Amino acid sequence: MSKTVKRFFWKIWLRINFLTKNVDNDYIAEISTTGNTLHNEDIARQIVAERSELRYETILSILNERDTVVRNAVLSGSSAQDGNIRIAPRITGTWIGSSPLFDPAVHKITVDVIPTAEFRKSLEEEVGVEILGTKTDGGAHIGLVTDVLTGKNDGVVSPSGDIIITGEKLKIVPADDPATGVFFVDANNIETSLDYPVTENNPKKIICRVPANLPNGLYTLKIVTCFSTNSVLLKTPRSIVYDLPLKIGIPDTQS
Repeated sequence: MSKTVKRFFWKIWLRINFLTKNVDNDYIAEISTTGNTLHNEDIARQIVAERSELRYETILSILNERDTVVRNAVLSGSSAQDGNIRIAPRITGTWIGSSPLFDPAVHKITVDVIPTAEFRKSLEEEVGVEILGTKTDGGAHIGLVTDVLTGKNDGVVSPSGDIIITGEKLKIVPADDPATGVFFVDANNIETSLDYPVTENNPKKIICRVPANLPNGLYTLKIVTCFSTNSVLLKTPRSIVYDLPLKIGIPDTQS
């Protein structure tokens, strides 16, 4: 029997599993692209790009109307199913007595999302796994860098363009210290800091502008911060490096 060729690969990080005791090498997987979300607008654009005869506005309107129909069906207590998933209503929590009252503190109105048989088959046959490595340094890491203008995360960025950096424990602290911040490191290990302050500075997301004076080439993205999940800052700044090199003026087809 011939081996099925995988069409897609999920890139994962291995993170220490703190729920298991007396085991030092127990890890759980974290998909590196969890920050990517496909919205109706993206779906409509993709359909148009595949030369659909329908206009973008028409497709987007149909998708939004479908969302409303599905949502109202589930709100009414019915299930809804398409080619990928089945959405079924569910209430969690325990009930005491034969005539109990609904208690929001105990009971929760929610839904179950279940993949269809066709979707499960595709997952089994078409998806492979690529392990990127283990997360170290207390779980601090850069998981993804997305170019705001193109919406791509292939490593190609433009000078003076905004990028979204997502991950864990990224927040730049102190924000006004020249030793901390976002840096672009070239092949000669020369660091370039940002021209402008970051526009969003959170533990899981940083939005900043690529320096305008960066020459074309490959750069390593580095975040230096004293941020800690505890109230006390780190005594020594932590450097968080992105594994994928960023490209200035280099197409994504080149290495």
